[in-house]
Amino acid sequence: GSGSIDLLSLEPHLRAAAGLFLGFQYPVEIPGVSFLQFLRESLNAQRGARGEAPLSGGEFLKLAREQAALLNIDMDMLKRPVNVGFSGGEKQSAEMVQMGILAPRLAVLDEPDSGLDIDALRVVGHGINAIMRAPDKAVLLITHYQRLLDYVKPDFVHVLAGGRIVRTGGPELALELEERGYEAVAA
Repeated sequence: GSGSIDLLSLEPHLRAAAGLFLGFQYPVEIPGVSFLQFLRESLNAQRGARGEAPLSGGEFLKLAREQAALLNIDMDMLKRPVNVGFSGGEKQSAEMVQMGILAPRLAVLDEPDSGLDIDALRVVGHGINAIMRAPDKAVLLITHYQRLLDYVKPDFVHVLAGGRIVRTGGPELALELEERGYEAVAA
């Protein structure tokens, strides 16, 4: 349509500025860079690409505190180097803070529930709901398990097999998958 952008043709930083967020199953560690510094640079780079003024240090810290509080995450965690020595749960919690600060229009989250205990799973579910549940936002959530969908109720469930969508349904399809397995449902 008019005003639409082909995200695939853009460089990654321009995709991000256009409102796309990619959450990784295993976020990378970046020694020597504090999470807060990383988040501020990321946000201000995106703001610059959109022709918006950068946030000052004070404005940014206020936003970071709000997002951390929203997710019940200790600000001290954000002062550490990016993901260095973080548990799987801490890495995913930090991804949620990052998503909250960058405020994307579309988030693609690749198995954010991978290897998480129930508390970390709750934080991720709450984060997705708190940040992305809005009429002008969308989430493509990739998961193999129902347990995250107990927190994040999907509007649509798609079953992907061999690179194709083989079935589509509502939340009940995820429950059927959990009960009967992929083989039975995708056949």
